[in-house]
Amino acid sequence: MRVYEDSFSGQKIFPGKGKLYVRGDNKIFRFQNGKTESLFLQRKNPRRIAWTNLYRRMHKKGISEEVAKKRTRRTVKHQRAIVGASLDVIKERRAQRPEARAAARSAAITAGKEKKTAAESKKKMEKAKSAAGAARGKVTSKQGVKGAPNKVAANSR
Repeated sequence: MRVYEDSFSGQKIFPGKGKLYVRGDNKIFRFQNGKTESLFLQRKNPRRIAWTNLYRRMHKKGISEEVAKKRTRRTVKHQRAIVGASLDVIKERRAQRPEARAAARSAAITAGKEKKTAAESKKKMEKAKSAAGAARGKVTSKQGVKGAPNKVAANSR
């Protein structure tokens, strides 16, 4: 005995009962009665109709209390070392005073800024040098500026 499930309400359809609806894309829908078929064709959402199985499942109706009460697992926090810093170093930094940490941070920032300005000034010097060479009549291509090797003249013939 084959028992089908209603496509709209989710209730059982026993043999000899119900309606079969085949859509244009050959998808088959089975309905228990005209009520569920009508609601389906009206494009009603079964999750909003209180007597459907989908609504009852969504709103946790009729579930026995034993099944409903699940023990939740508490997440346990672990501390792990990060690459480049061991756990001892991390704990030491955490215990550090905020003023000391702020001072170390500002020192690191200023060092980074100095390094950046030095790199930029070096770049400007190289650019000025190449511009001076171009002004003298020595034309350099982009490849030449980038440091590409010069072409070697052929020796044969």
